[in-house]
Amino acid sequence: MENTLISKSFSVPLSLRMSGSALKIIAVLSMAADHCAYFLMEPDTPLYNVLRCFGRIAFPVFAFLIAEGFAHTRSRTRYFLTLLGFALLSEIPWNLLNGYDGTHNVMFSLSLGVATLAVFDRLCEHGPLCCFSILILCCLAWWSGVDYEWRGILMIVIFYMLRRQTINPWICRSSVSFPSQAIIQILFTFPLMMHYGFTGAILASIVIFLYDGTRGNIKGEVAKYSFYAFYPLHLITIYCLL
Repeated sequence: MENTLISKSFSVPLSLRMSGSALKIIAVLSMAADHCAYFLMEPDTPLYNVLRCFGRIAFPVFAFLIAEGFAHTRSRTRYFLTLLGFALLSEIPWNLLNGYDGTHNVMFSLSLGVATLAVFDRLCEHGPLCCFSILILCCLAWWSGVDYEWRGILMIVIFYMLRRQTINPWICRSSVSFPSQAIIQILFTFPLMMHYGFTGAILASIVIFLYDGTRGNIKGEVAKYSFYAFYPLHLITIYCLL
C-alpha cells in the first residue's frame, strides 16, 4: 500500500508518479522542441517529425495545469492578469516569427481559458446561460486567432469540470480520485487533443495520467515567473537563430 497510489482498481507505482512541477518541465521542454523543429528545421525529416510529435504534449499538459492552477490559486484575478501580461509581452517575438499573420500566441489562449473558468464558476448553476457564455468565449478564441483556438479553451474547461471536488451541481465527485479521475478527464479531452496529432495525444494522456495531485518541489514567486518568462525568451532566442 505504501508503494502505490491506489484508486479503485488502478494503481501507479511511486516511481512513476509525477508532480505538477514535473508536468511543467515536460510541457516546457515539449514546447521548446516543437518550436525549434517548426522554425529552425527542414520539414518532413525524421528528427523534425519526432520533435513535432513530442511537441504535441505541451498544450494539453498546459491546459491541464491551468485547470489545476485555477482551482488552487489564491487570487484568480492576479492569475489572469499575469498570464495576460506575459501574453502581451510574448506578442512581439511571436509576430516576428510568424510574420504578423493575424494569429496570437498561446499565452492569450491560456489567459482566455482562465477567464472562461471564472465564468463557469460564476454561472455553473445556470446551465443554459453557462453553456452559452462558454460558447461565446470559444467563438472569441476562434475569431481572434489565438493559438489552439476554441479547442484549447474547451479543453481547459473540460479538465476543470472533471477534476476532483470541483463544482458540485454538475456531478457527484466524492468517489472520484487519482488516477481514475485522470482517466475520465483524458477520455473527454482526447478527441480535442487528437486534432493536433494522435501520437502526441497519446503521449500527453500518459503524462496527465501520471500526475499525482501534488505541487512538487518548484515553488515560490521566482520559479513561477521563470516558467512564464521562458515562453517569450525562447521565442526571442529562436528568432535570433534564424
